[in-house]
Amino acid sequence: MGNREDLLSGARRCLEEKGYLRTTVRDIAAAAGVSSAAIGYHFGSREALLNQALFAALDEWGAEIGSLAGAGATAEERYVDVWTRKVRSFSEQRWLWAASVEAFVHAQTSPDLLAVLAAGQRASRRQIAAQLRKVPEAEVAEEDVRGLASVQMAVMTGVMTQWLTDPGQAPDGRDIVAGLRALADLLEGPDR
Repeated sequence: MGNREDLLSGARRCLEEKGYLRTTVRDIAAAAGVSSAAIGYHFGSREALLNQALFAALDEWGAEIGSLAGAGATAEERYVDVWTRKVRSFSEQRWLWAASVEAFVHAQTSPDLLAVLAAGQRASRRQIAAQLRKVPEAEVAEEDVRGLASVQMAVMTGVMTQWLTDPGQAPDGRDIVAGLRALADLLEGPDR
């Protein structure tokens, strides 16, 4: 590997061990086995390097978790399956979710990071809607991007924060489906 790849690998190790906010330039350089000047040369800043390492890890997670269960399963079984895998990742890759929350908090004072996160969310909404509707992204209705995918992202964020703060009481895949059904029933109820 070259210095750039070593830095990305070192930044990822630091994210896993120290998180987003506590990782320093010195930490990354030591983990990568290169000089701290290499960070500026290859990435411009510590933040840019950490962002790239974090986004790469999130992309890996999305590729691994994003697909629904195979043919033959009911829609409910597919949805429970994808949530079961997501919930498992909250405990198995806790560092990823904690670092993501730290990055979101940091983005409130970093306009560049906030813009990147916002663009990522816009792209993710379309991907999520396409996965849920089982259609190509180009065929996703805008109402599904704004409604269906946004709600899915909201549920994801809420479940993830519950797992980070109180894993013993956080919902699993079946709980999530049952809760969504209960909410849908309320919307269809007699006092609607």
